[in-house]
Amino acid sequence: MKATVLVRPKPGILDPQGEAVESSLRQLGFAVAEARVGRVVDVDVEATDPVEARVQLERMCEQLLANPLIESYEIELVG
Repeated sequence: MKATVLVRPKPGILDPQGEAVESSLRQLGFAVAEARVGRVVDVDVEATDPVEARVQLERMCEQLLANPLIESYEIELVG
């Protein structure tokens, strides 16, 4: 089962990349209130049950893909 995991800094956590993007967008003339930079991880999980796949993905996020102290994550199962 394919999944997409979106990891991004939690609100209130410094995001230097996001600040740089926000500043650059403003310099280019775009009116932006805030920009946050995260990452996308595409994973193909060897599970057929969506509940089991989500459990595995949450364990992956907690143990490796995200730092739960400073990052949040969203899991989207595809198919």
